[in-house]
Amino acid sequence: MAEVSCISGLFDLTGHVACVTGASSGLGRQAATVLAQAGARVVGVARRADQLAEWQTDIGKAAASVPHDLADRDSLADLAQKVAQPFGAPDILIHAAGINTRQAADDVTPEGWDVTLSLNLSAPFFLSQHLVPAMKEKGWGRIVNFASLQTTRAFPGGIAYGATKGGVGQLTRAMAEAWSQFGINANAIGPGFIRTELTAPVFNDPVRAARNAAQTCIGRNGEPHDLNGPLLFLCSDASAYVTGQILMVDGGYTAK
Repeated sequence: MAEVSCISGLFDLTGHVACVTGASSGLGRQAATVLAQAGARVVGVARRADQLAEWQTDIGKAAASVPHDLADRDSLADLAQKVAQPFGAPDILIHAAGINTRQAADDVTPEGWDVTLSLNLSAPFFLSQHLVPAMKEKGWGRIVNFASLQTTRAFPGGIAYGATKGGVGQLTRAMAEAWSQFGINANAIGPGFIRTELTAPVFNDPVRAARNAAQTCIGRNGEPHDLNGPLLFLCSDASAYVTGQILMVDGGYTAK
C-alpha cells in the first residue's frame, strides 16, 4: 500500500468496513462505536438483539447489526455471508465477544468448558477463516483478537477462560504467519481491569478494585475509552508493519 502522506490519515478508516463481535455491550460496543467515529461502516454482531439494535440506532447510517450466537460454530459460514450484506465484505474484524464462567478448577463443568472454548477461541478463528478470502482479494485486512491479563497470568476461577486467552495469544501469532503475506495483519489487544459488564464482579468489590489499581504502574483501573487509541492503531494504516503482536492496555499491570 502507498505511504500515507498525512499523519492524521494514518488513523482514518473512511472506506473500510468493520465487523465487531460482542458489539452489544462492554468493550465490543466501545470498539464498534470508535471505529464508526473514525469513518468505518460497522457491522455489529452479538447474541442480544435488543442491545445490538440500540447500539445501531445510536450510530445511525454507518452501522448495521446481525444478531447471532457465535458459540454455534456450524453457523459461522452463514454469519460471514450475513455480515457482508449491509456494506460489502469486511476488511476489519474485531473479535470482542467472550465469556468468563469464573469456575474454580475443581468445579469446571464440561458445558462451561465447551462454551468458553467455542466463544473465546474457536469463533475468532473460524469466522476469520471465512472472511479472510475477501481481505486477500483486496490485499488489505486487519484482524484484532481480544487477549487478556490471563493470556500470561493465572487468576483464581479462571482456568477455562485463561486457557482460551492463552490460546488467543498463539492464535494471533499463527494468524499473522498465515495471512500477513497477503496484507492482512493480525494482532491482539489485551485489556487490563477495565470497567465493563464482564468485569462488574471485580468493580463491585471496592477492596479488590483498589488492590488491582495499586498493581498498575499508572495507579488506576481502566475505562472503556482507554482502548480507543490502541484499537484505532491496530485497525488502521498506522499499524502497517505490526503483526502477530499482543498490545497490553493495562496501565502497566503486567509490567510490575
